[in-house]
Amino acid sequence: MKVIPSDQTLGVKVEGMDLSKTLSQEEFDVVLKLLGDYGVVCFSRQKLDAVSLKHFSSRFGSLEINVANSFQEPAHPEVMILSNIVENGKPIGIADAGQDWHTDMSYSSTIAFANVLYAIKVPRRNGQALGCTSFLNMHAAYDDLPGDVREKLKDATAVHDFNKFWEMMRREKGSTRPPLTPEQRKAKPPVSHPVFLTHPITGKKVLYANPGYTVKINGWPEKESEEMLEFLFAHQLNPKYQYTHVWNENDVLMWENIGTLHNAVADYGPDEPRLIKRCQVMADWIFDSPQAKAVGADRMPR
Repeated sequence: MKVIPSDQTLGVKVEGMDLSKTLSQEEFDVVLKLLGDYGVVCFSRQKLDAVSLKHFSSRFGSLEINVANSFQEPAHPEVMILSNIVENGKPIGIADAGQDWHTDMSYSSTIAFANVLYAIKVPRRNGQALGCTSFLNMHAAYDDLPGDVREKLKDATAVHDFNKFWEMMRREKGSTRPPLTPEQRKAKPPVSHPVFLTHPITGKKVLYANPGYTVKINGWPEKESEEMLEFLFAHQLNPKYQYTHVWNENDVLMWENIGTLHNAVADYGPDEPRLIKRCQVMADWIFDSPQAKAVGADRMPR
């Protein structure tokens, strides 16, 4: 196994690990440490089917079935299909997933720990890969906050709402997303989480708020809440916190959602096919893990 760190704020490439085989405990521990140290891990040159993608992903926690309940692998609803490909007049996957800054599942009472994405088709133009995925480092964003802001927010919680991001994507040109049904809204009501979390792998504080889902700070006057969130969102988007992964076919990209934000870059057209399969790993284990206990992390935030 060869580990190649990027020269940016996040990101590492791992060569020589076959994710179609069951990880040993030693390999599992290595991957967890890499997620803590680098936030984003690329396993190159993989060959996975839906079963092996699920098997690898489920080592890290329970797998979520998306509330939209669409574009899922047949017989494997935990595997979501991300694609702009249309066959026989019908899309085979969701075409606009993740196309703005957010962290997955912050709108859920049990938040997300990790994403695992497997690239089958990567859009290209003049030989250059398109559809990159960009990330922001929330360890560094927390560290750089002014002291008075950290003091004001040290015990604060904020509301996260699934509908905020969904409606934002519906307003995008050409979106075919329908409004959420009352049943879908009921399944994902707004929830509150601490603005600052102790990361379960590193034991360090991270800024856990994001432009995609965070809507207000609990107990603050509306104007003050809006101004603080506007400041935090602008602070997060500083280019020095950013890392961009350029996809290749057969990449498996895994990132942890607690200390990062991400954005799927939509710079490709309908005639430039993209096909990626995704599993979402919930944080139902990691906050009670030996790693979390060793670093003194909080229990699962509620």
